[in-house]
Amino acid sequence: MTVESTAARKTTRRSSGTKRTASAASAKKATAAQSAEPELVQLLTPEGERVQHPDYDIDLSSEELRGLYRDMVLTRRFDAEATALQRQGELGLWASLLGQEAAQIGSGRALRDDDYVFPTYREHGVAWVRGVDPTNLLGMFRGVNHGGWDPNTNNFHLYTIVIGSQTLHATGYAMGITKDGADSAVIAYFGDGASSQGDVNEAFTFSAVYNAPVVFFCQNNQWAISEPTEKQTRVPLYQRARGFGFPGVRVDGNDVLACLAVTRSALERARRGEGPTLVEAFTYRMGAHTTSDDPTKYRADEEREAWEAKDPILRLKAYMEREGHADAAFFEELETESETLGRRVREAVRAMPDPGHLAIFENVYADGHALVDEERAQFAAYQASFADGEAE
Repeated sequence: MTVESTAARKTTRRSSGTKRTASAASAKKATAAQSAEPELVQLLTPEGERVQHPDYDIDLSSEELRGLYRDMVLTRRFDAEATALQRQGELGLWASLLGQEAAQIGSGRALRDDDYVFPTYREHGVAWVRGVDPTNLLGMFRGVNHGGWDPNTNNFHLYTIVIGSQTLHATGYAMGITKDGADSAVIAYFGDGASSQGDVNEAFTFSAVYNAPVVFFCQNNQWAISEPTEKQTRVPLYQRARGFGFPGVRVDGNDVLACLAVTRSALERARRGEGPTLVEAFTYRMGAHTTSDDPTKYRADEEREAWEAKDPILRLKAYMEREGHADAAFFEELETESETLGRRVREAVRAMPDPGHLAIFENVYADGHALVDEERAQFAAYQASFADGEAE
């Protein structure tokens, strides 16, 4: 081996070692940046202590605080009843919002009546504050209808099962509002998992370019079914907005006061013609993704226990009791109202009539369609072929 080749090998080893060191340093730097805690808007600590924020703050009366608490308690009661009904075989599936009450109630109460909501399939709390009867949410999960309410009655769109597609619907609707000259706003709800979908990114692009009056409200409950957020993004989700040209903000999703303040500010910004905002409500999905999921297969009990200490309902109750915004009588009356709601939901679900065999073909097209008519006739003939079959 020549002196030149030996020197070259030494140089190559030094170069490779330098590259490996630089690569390791870059990876360490990226990991550190990822783990750094981003700014979080918070007005109520997990212990129920009221804190101030320089950009977002609100002053609510005792009555308003009791209203927010009532909304969260009744929403949780309805959600628990729906979960129990699914376990009893009364519903085919249910997507629980347990732990996300503050994000939904806070943002929902920030809306005006003329604002329009585009939900996913978990926004039971937002539906509640928009005046949608809880029992109407259950028809689709029981398989007896496709939604059960008129979206234009409460400006609350039907639940969207296709992940992320509602953000495009919301953006298009918001663009239409601008052309109509209205001063209302639109809000689109989605989860951290949906943020990886192409539809969501397309919605970000169009809303920014057309300065659409839309608020993108991402409930980051940290688990897209069994995939943690860190497997979907290297930066906090709210920072993605910057790349599309509009602001993003991260809020404590278990703090109903902060969610109300931040969403109200974003909606007002949209109404002033200043375009979209991305709100990331940092929260936690306390239960399963849906009743067909088993979260014990992919996350530790210690993680859930840590978030139980940040319960959105308990922290508001602690604050209200400490500051004298509610007495024992209020909580007792609410408990009674909660049980009444649970009983009403059970009775309503069990009384839902089964749809006719041919109902699936109705309202597919507004004016009918030859192919649908043909398929209806074929299915009717198939049903009539059974000895006890009757086409309905």
